[in-house]
Formats: sequence, C-alpha cells, structure tokens
Amino acid sequence: MTGDGDGQPRRSGLRDPQRAVRGLGAAALALEALVLLLAIQPIRAVGADLGGAAIAVVVALAVVFAVLAGMMRRPWAWHVGTVLQGLLLLAGLLHWSLFVLGVMFALVWAYALHVRRVILG
Repeated sequence: MTGDGDGQPRRSGLRDPQRAVRGLGAAALALEALVLLLAIQPIRAVGADLGGAAIAVVVALAVVFAVLAGMMRRPWAWHVGTVLQGLLLLAGLLHWSLFVLGVMFALVWAYALHVRRVILG
C-alpha cells in the first residue's frame, strides 16, 4: 500500500500502531471471556442440560481467553486466538448457543485480524 503516490507507505495516523492493534485484540478476547462467563446461567435457564463438564469447558475457555488477552504482546498470541475461536465453535457441540457465540466472536476476531493487516501491513 502506498500513500500519496510517492512510494512511501501509507501512515495510519496512530501514534503507536502496534499498541493500538494489540489493544483491539486484547479487548476482543477480554469481551469474549466475559460474555462466555455471563452466558452460562442463561443457557441453563432455558432448560439446557448443561452438565458440570460442559460448564467446566466454558469456564476454562473463558479463562484462556482472558489470559491470552493479557499476552497480546507475544507474536504467537494472534495465532492462538484464532485457534481458540475454532475451539469455541467446537464447544457448540455442547449446546447450540455456544456455536452461535462462536460464530459471532469468530467474525469479531476476523475483523480484528483484518484491521491488524491493514494497519500493520
């Protein structure tokens, strides 16, 4: 991508683009962890047979998302975040609403990856 046709890379206008992109990724993962934890009770309230093992899986995923949100400085964290989106989609086998959450957050993560690619190149 070039800026004004002078061969220079286009500037994002951000003071620290790396930090801004990391913040976006961390915010997406932290929000995902919070939503997963808050989703347990409504899933149980609608009559789902969400057993202890399924609840443990959801809590474990939420903890991993939260920990990864704090590790976004590591270059491999973006790859692990992508794998975690797939694991959340697989958690849809436990209950369909987890699959719906997985799809929604996979789209959010895809947008974060797109923004990262556009800003950082």
